[in-house]
Amino acid sequence: MTLSIPRIRSYLKQFKLRKLFNEELGWDRYKNDIPIEINGVTYTLKGFAEKRGVQIFICEPDTSGKIPDYATRRKIENRLTKLAYEHVIIFIDAAQTTQIWQWVARQQGLRAACREHVYYPGSQSGDSLIQKLESISFPLSEEEGLTLTGVVFGLKDAFDRDRITKRFYDRFKKEQQAFLKFIKGITNQGDKAWYASLMLNRLMFVYFIQKKGFLDTDINYLQNRLKAVQEQKGRGKFLSFYRYFLVQLFHEGFSKQPKYRELDTVLKGLLGKVPYLDGGLFELHELEEKHPKIDIPDEAFEKLFGFFDQYEWHLDNRPLRDDREINPDVLGYIFEKYINQKEMGAYYTKEDITDYIGKNTIIPFLFGAAKKNCAVAFEPDSAVWRLLRDDPDRYIYPAVREGVFDEYGEVIPLPAEIEKGVDDVHQREMWNRPADSDYALPTETWREHVARRKRCLDLRDKLQDGEITDINDLITFNLDIRQFVEDVLDTCEGPDLLRAFYKAISEVSILDPTCGSGAFLFAALVILQPLYETCLQRMQAFVEDLENSGKRHSPKKFEDFRNTLAEIERHPNREYFILKSIVVNNLYGVDIMTEAVEICKLRLFLKLVAQVDKSHELEPLPDIDFNIRSGNTLVGFVTREEVRKAAEWKAAGKQKQGKLAFGETKDAIDEIEERAEIVERAYGLFRKMQVEYGMDARKFENQKKELREHLRDLTDELDRYLARECGVDPDKPRKFKEWLFSHQPFHWFAEFYGIMRDGGFDVIIGNPPYIELRVLKEYRIQGFECESSKNLYALASVHPGT
Repeated sequence: MTLSIPRIRSYLKQFKLRKLFNEELGWDRYKNDIPIEINGVTYTLKGFAEKRGVQIFICEPDTSGKIPDYATRRKIENRLTKLAYEHVIIFIDAAQTTQIWQWVARQQGLRAACREHVYYPGSQSGDSLIQKLESISFPLSEEEGLTLTGVVFGLKDAFDRDRITKRFYDRFKKEQQAFLKFIKGITNQGDKAWYASLMLNRLMFVYFIQKKGFLDTDINYLQNRLKAVQEQKGRGKFLSFYRYFLVQLFHEGFSKQPKYRELDTVLKGLLGKVPYLDGGLFELHELEEKHPKIDIPDEAFEKLFGFFDQYEWHLDNRPLRDDREINPDVLGYIFEKYINQKEMGAYYTKEDITDYIGKNTIIPFLFGAAKKNCAVAFEPDSAVWRLLRDDPDRYIYPAVREGVFDEYGEVIPLPAEIEKGVDDVHQREMWNRPADSDYALPTETWREHVARRKRCLDLRDKLQDGEITDINDLITFNLDIRQFVEDVLDTCEGPDLLRAFYKAISEVSILDPTCGSGAFLFAALVILQPLYETCLQRMQAFVEDLENSGKRHSPKKFEDFRNTLAEIERHPNREYFILKSIVVNNLYGVDIMTEAVEICKLRLFLKLVAQVDKSHELEPLPDIDFNIRSGNTLVGFVTREEVRKAAEWKAAGKQKQGKLAFGETKDAIDEIEERAEIVERAYGLFRKMQVEYGMDARKFENQKKELREHLRDLTDELDRYLARECGVDPDKPRKFKEWLFSHQPFHWFAEFYGIMRDGGFDVIIGNPPYIELRVLKEYRIQGFECESSKNLYALASVHPGT
């Protein structure tokens, strides 16, 4: 079936939705009017199309003629779900100016995710919506094999995967290649491509924040400054827009506090009021140090801004009044979905997977760490485990409970003919039929429903009987572990348990050793954020209860809680401070692709900026150059013992030549370890300065420079040791340089010395590379007990913490 795009567009604009589905998209005719009352107002949902159990409804407006607000739309959807599990609701207003298409993604083990697409017929072409509708059009040739699952997958493809991502990426790559050709002053093609990516990342960040009015309250800041420079200086004359303005905006405006900016009066006026951002994204880059004569003509930016201006740049996920939108998630998606998948092993990992792996890895560690400091709170008969006994249904996922319990928690009786079992052929045939909608999940047969029902009831009995008293059991039995830990914190009766959890949450080190653009690190961020917030709320409650009790108490009681709360309140935005603390103190990532690392940092920065609505609330971004690193995670020294062996190997060679002095090996190890300790102390101070309010930018800049110099000296020395082990003479510059470029060594011992010294990272998350060792030609595997697995994923999983 070939769709008629002009006809679909016409039906959309004229609100002829029945004709759209029945005549163009191949849906069956259907009639089912359902009145739903919300807060005393009745909304009529008119069903008009159906396909394999999925129903399409129009929700007409109330007496005001307006579409209900988001909260009411969700309540309407929740009520309808009990009557028509899989459905789409199209909300329309009386004046026929707006359509809101709503579909809810449901997946076992995850919270339902509402997806809405807003369409304004008077101002939009509808192309974005039409692309979605193409995924749910069903020709006659597909009718015979079409199932409910197939229709649901079509809806998921339409509303849960944004096709604009692919379209934006295709254009983005073309513009990136065009922009690269304009760059002057860099002859090395690798450096030129790297710098093009760096510039595009910087400019995309600026596009996001200018749309929030953070740059001199001008939502078209870059475009207007380009015009202003050309008017003042003449197009392409004297200094380019890049040399005269953009470099100053990056290195003086964003990278320095106003009092330290070195700008002439004219340029200061042109720059306007821009925030000090820091974060490392806009500081003088190593490529800019290496190639000081870089220049990019105005034409490159005119062309690039013309491309960017075709999109709406939005920092949150609310629907836009335009067919084209870009949000920070798109940047990660396009990188991992489309860039170098086969060559570099970069694969897009969906949120359901990152959430599942993240929560079932991070939360058990937090419980274990808290238990070490407050063991009594985790006794089998403690209040922690009573939560499971007192309200078991709260921790059984809705998809498991569906059709088993009613709204009051009572067990729904099975139909009599199903209750009889499978005593004869007739009953066996019935059991293999689709179960009634009042009981079943989509596509579920009676046999499957009864099996799920038995598991659900057994699970409830286990919880009520107190048989589950270990956090790992929640994973084994697929219980809602996130809800449980939030409830434990929200209801904790004593301050000791709260202290133990807050210490664990604020100190946990989480590593993705193949972080890509940060999918797993974002999952960790989403897991930790509500736990931080709940801890702070409980601290506040303990302090307020004490102060309102009227009882005399020691001024030191809850002093730690008060100090924590006071420190946070010194910051303009609590949520921003929490996220910044997580990014600085908890998240670590490494990837062999420099471009991936830069996209990861960019997305984290944008996540932080999205929490702020006023420019004066924007604190300096965290500098995470030392948290998110680039390098080969499988090549380099991990432990002191490995460095010692390398030093002995070097010493043995010198001994043969009669050049080894007494005690030289020990002295070399002691010197390296001492330098590593210096790096760790410098990093500790550097990290502490970032979460202090009112940090002096000049001191911070000097501290970073000192840290970078110490780390570079140490890693250079370790590179030389490792090269010798690999049979490469580091005193031969050309060979040594080629070896560095091909191997990209990453020394965990130096890069994360403090963490490795204390036993390694607390939690390692990520998608390991499932590659058989026999296909690896460029690596030599040695010293791994798990080598017998014959797969790289085992080595990649244990290497960072070994």
